[in-house]
Amino acid sequence: MAMSLWKQAGVKRARRVVVAAVVLAPAIYFVPVLTLFMIVCGVIDVRRHNKITYHMLEKYFLGNGLLTWMLSPLNLLADLLSHRNRRVIYALADLPADHRREIEACVREFAANGDRIKAHVAATLEQNKRCMLTFRWFNTTQATALRIPAFERDYRFIKTIAVSVFNTRERTSWHFGPLRLTLRVLYNLEPVRSPDVYIEVDDRLHRWMDDPLFIFDDTAFHRSTNGVDQARYCLFMDIVRPNHSRVAFEAGVHTVSVISGSLKRLFYKNWSFIR
Repeated sequence: MAMSLWKQAGVKRARRVVVAAVVLAPAIYFVPVLTLFMIVCGVIDVRRHNKITYHMLEKYFLGNGLLTWMLSPLNLLADLLSHRNRRVIYALADLPADHRREIEACVREFAANGDRIKAHVAATLEQNKRCMLTFRWFNTTQATALRIPAFERDYRFIKTIAVSVFNTRERTSWHFGPLRLTLRVLYNLEPVRSPDVYIEVDDRLHRWMDDPLFIFDDTAFHRSTNGVDQARYCLFMDIVRPNHSRVAFEAGVHTVSVISGSLKRLFYKNWSFIR
């Protein structure tokens, strides 16, 4: 069985390499400047990682990171327009006071409404491995039967407010987010005292039992794991990166919000969305 899976992975990898060669060869011939520009941007972008492996490079250039690569010029521009703290992992103290206040306000409401949220998603969770209860998605209010007034406010920096729920023994594959206009903020509702519930980002493994709050750049290579027999509930937020050009970032977020519905289904196809 293991040998069969290994062979399937090898065939899939070979197919990706062939497809890449077929696409790149004519691209380099007909539009060499643009093609080389995109390759250079991708290499610069991927070098932000501390742990660079063949698996990560394959995913970035040939797998689910392909869109991240295509958007790498915009992401690198966002880096130039952002504050100098260009880390992959952030502490709450790294963010400006106004950012911290908005995060802390939402975390308080999440904790206060935890029982209501669990009751609301219970029926869906019985039949699905992952659920997402969305209140706000890239600044667009989402229709939901569960009303939490604090999540309906028009925040200046927080653009997405949702609840990510993993069923027992569930994990995501390694993947990349597409755009670096925002930072991902996660807060675990009831951290289980187990090392088997965690999120991995680049070379960093963060266990929820050590700290329920985690802030990171989700265009970095990452995956989440819930390796226990208990559901995992996380407040899921996107907050605008601290930057030097509010107009540019607001315009970028607005553009994303226009196509956020299709993006949501594309990047979260393995999730069940709850209203």
